[in-house]
Amino acid sequence: FVPFLQFPPAARRVLYTTNSIESLNAELRKATRNRGQFPNDTAALKTLWLMICNIEDKRAAQRAKKA
Repeated sequence: FVPFLQFPPAARRVLYTTNSIESLNAELRKATRNRGQFPNDTAALKTLWLMICNIEDKRAAQRAKKA
């Protein structure tokens, strides 16, 4: 964590955003791998949408704890 703080604030913002995106992508990959296959595109989109909602709820709860 300490080397991260040595970057300028603008670079830290970009790195933090990239880590958040990578975290979201990892969660979505995990959800689709566990499911295996989908009967159609609508089912796949619905699963991804529900996972995004679930992840956002978890992150909102974490932000509320910090406040």
